[in-house]
Parts: sequence; C-alpha cells; structure tokens
Amino acid sequence: MTLTLSDVLQQAPENQASQIVKHYNFYFLLRKMILEKDAYTHPSDARHWKFAEKMLDFLNEISERRGQPNRWVARYSIEIGGHDISRSTKFSTLKDTLEMPAPKDVSGWVDTNLDSVRGTETPKDPSKGYVALLGWSINAIKAAQNFDRRYIVVAPDWAADFCEANNIPFMPWDFSRLNDRSFEIARRLKDDGVDVAIPLFEETVEWAGAINAVLMDQPRMYGQSILFRDKALMKRRAQLGGIRVGIFEEAYEKDDIVRFMKRVNQTLLKLDGDPDDPIHVKAFDKAGCLGHRMIRDIEDIDKIPDEEYPLLMESHLDGWEFAVEAWIHDGEIKFLNISEYVTLGYSVFVPATKELEQWREAITQQIEKLIKTFDIKFGQIHPEYFLTSDGEMYFGEVAYRPPGFKAFELIEKAYGFNAYQASILVFDPKSTKQEVEAFFPREVDDAKGYAGCFGVYPRRRVVSKLEMPEETVGHPYFDTHELVEPAQETVPERSAFGTHWGLVFFVGDDPIKMRDLLKAQEDLDFYV
Repeated sequence: MTLTLSDVLQQAPENQASQIVKHYNFYFLLRKMILEKDAYTHPSDARHWKFAEKMLDFLNEISERRGQPNRWVARYSIEIGGHDISRSTKFSTLKDTLEMPAPKDVSGWVDTNLDSVRGTETPKDPSKGYVALLGWSINAIKAAQNFDRRYIVVAPDWAADFCEANNIPFMPWDFSRLNDRSFEIARRLKDDGVDVAIPLFEETVEWAGAINAVLMDQPRMYGQSILFRDKALMKRRAQLGGIRVGIFEEAYEKDDIVRFMKRVNQTLLKLDGDPDDPIHVKAFDKAGCLGHRMIRDIEDIDKIPDEEYPLLMESHLDGWEFAVEAWIHDGEIKFLNISEYVTLGYSVFVPATKELEQWREAITQQIEKLIKTFDIKFGQIHPEYFLTSDGEMYFGEVAYRPPGFKAFELIEKAYGFNAYQASILVFDPKSTKQEVEAFFPREVDDAKGYAGCFGVYPRRRVVSKLEMPEETVGHPYFDTHELVEPAQETVPERSAFGTHWGLVFFVGDDPIKMRDLLKAQEDLDFYV
C-alpha cells in the first residue's frame, strides 16, 4: 500500500494538522529518525514502519473529515512495509522535502502563575504512575504540576494553544460521544505509557472507564463506568446491593410522568383534595443539578422541553440531604469528607456540623456497602444521601469524579491537602498503601477551619451590573468570589437547578456561623 504524505497533509486544516503533529511528537520523532538514523541499526527496523503508519493513518482520518488545505508540504511517498527501499533513499529524500509550517504565536496564552512556565514544576518520578487527566481543569493541572506523577491532559482541541504556550503535555480529543473511534484514544495512551485515566467531569467518566478497561486489561471497567453515568441502572444496581433508594422509573414522554406522579401519590394514600407530593425528574447522564426539576403539578410537566426526554423520575425524599467525598485505595476508604448542604443548588460547606458528623460511623458503613455493591477498587467517589428523621439513610446517586460547587477547593481550604493530588494518588496503580495513608490527614480532627461557597442567582429579572453586598464582603468569613459583570441585562427564567452565575467563597472557624451566613446570602442582591 503506497500513501503520499502530501496527499494527507495538504487536506488537513492548518491548525489541526500542525497542532496534532506537534503535540503527539510525530514530526519531531520522525525528524529524529531522519537526522539521527545511526541510532537505528537496520533500514527495515519495524519501529520505522510502525511509527510512519501510525502517523499517516492518524492524519488520514483528519483529511477524511475536513477538506481544507494547509501549509504542510511533503513530496515523497512512503511505502508502508517497503523494506526493500534503502535507508539512504528513504530518509535523505524525506529530509530534503519535508517542510515545517510557520510557527504559530501562542504567547498571548502564557500564564505566568503556572509552575511549568516559572520553571518550578515538581520533578516527576518515573517509578510512579503516568496519569491522563480527562477534561479541562486549571486547578487539576496546577495540582499535577506540583505533584511527582507524570501527567498528560486530554481535552478538546480548543485547549491546544494554551497547553503549547504553557508547556503542558496535551492530547486533543472530542468527548462529545463514544463512537467507533473510542478504542483509538486508549491505544494512543497505552502506547505512550499511560497507566490510568482520571475523569474530571461527568462527561468523561464513561471515556475513563473505556480507556482504563484497555490500559488495565479489565473489560468490566467500561460497564462499571456506564453504571456511574446511567442513573436508572445505577439505582437498580444499588437495590441489588441492599441499598435503600426511593421509587424511580424512566420517562420517555409527558404521559409517563403523569402516570408516575399519580401512582406515587396513590401509594402515599393521598385523598381527594390533599396536595400532591412532588416528584423529581433528572437527566440520565448529566452531572448534579443539571436538568433536575421538581414537579409539583401537571403544569410543571408541560414546561419540560421535548428534547430533554428520556428522563429519570424519582419520588421525593424528605430528609437531610448531604454529600460525601471518599478516596478509595485497594477497596478501602482512605479519607471520607462529609459536605453539608445548606440549600440544595445554592450552598455547601465542609467539614459538616457536629449534628451531621455524629452520623459519620453510619455514613461510613453506607459508603462501604456502596464500594462493595459497585465493586470499586480505587478512585474518588461523590455519593449523595438523604438522612430521615428516624435515622434511615436513602441513596440518591453516586458520581465517579470530582463534585461540583468547587468542593475540592473547599476541602483544600479546610484541610490543607490538595484533593486533585489525592485523586491522582488513589487512581495510580503504582501508589503504595503506606504512601496513600501518609498523604491524608485525620477527618475533622485535622481540619484548620470550615470552608463554604454560595452559588449566586440574580433575584431580579433585569440587571445591569455586579454589585457585591456589603453584608457579604464585609463579613470576616468572606474569602473571595468568581462573579463577573453580566453579559446580558435580561435574566433567563430559571426552569431547573444548576444555573448559578458564579460562586462566593467563605472561610471561618464556626460551622453554625458558616451555615447561617450561607443561608443569609439567599436574601441578598449581587446583580442590580
């Protein structure tokens, strides 16, 4: 089979071809093979052909999908497997005719706060694991740079310029959906020596499962990742493990929700004239509050757009809702944080009050049951539970990735350890038990204080500017905020949870004051 390099490269978009070839070191490795050919002992060395075939196949996929010319020029045909071609012909000709595109100016993306730019990045230990961070998180990248594990960031191609400018190991990938090319990313990471993939967002959980199934040769990991994403399957697996859950069903159209709501209230022995108990609908595979709606009457069902179906329907559980962040190594909990919600979708703080912490032993038992039921051997999980007035605990859902509302950052403020580094540690198959146990502090006892955050929603229909309330910035617990000036004056109607405009952070030494402070933020205007 004969392939012409120019045929492939001339069809690829300029930015795509140059960035991909650069970041995968295809061009530079090929150049090394050309300029340092004495390092190879035989012209038919299989490494030459394996490398050339990989490069051409990859770029050929680009050219098939995108038909734009670029500045790459190469006037030489490489015959894959052409062992009869002499090394001098093969490499000297290619050296003379392969041209590099003009370098792209990415200096505007330089972040002088990054260790990779300042030259202060922690040296990496080759005896430890090599991890792939799936998704884009600056805080996760900073944590990896300040840790002793090798890492590579796998994110959409819009991150390429930033990574190039800041010396960040990078591999572009589109996480929009799993498809028949899904095996390709696992193959590339495995060839690169990566030991494990770590999901940073809900959308990358399934990808991490598929990749780790290949990297660790454990096919069940992919199926396990589907359980973590599909909330209906997740609840069924929990039921099989003897974990308490509420009533749930799938909805494919409006009538399904109507029937479910009627059955739930019939089960609760509601009489004519009694107010209906609300139900909840959620997306099957979205994070946290995204797509979460509380349905109180039939009119609320009419507000759900057709494109949001299918949905998961759940009965309403009365009780104290809280979340857990647990780091697991060799099937054992190494650190367990309890995050106390003040108002769901608005505010949370860590560690929890003594009132909730008194349930730690029972909560730990529930997490251990969850670990056994879902066969979790390593990693970090974020389950949510309801604690009823009679002490029963109901499982809400579990995520196999960092939680929202900057909980990792809150934990670091409260305890001092970096939660992203903790996740790298427990995911790394080369971490030792002693190393993991030495990393974590003691729960609650070693906390330096309490850290909380509040998600801001505009209280007015029309706003023109950001104006931080004096009650907020003047409070001794106020730490910082990430709010920005409004991009539009009209505030969209809030039809579901999970659409806050930014977070305000607080740090203090009294959990009751923290709880009251976070609650009080709900009555303040941040956008006027």
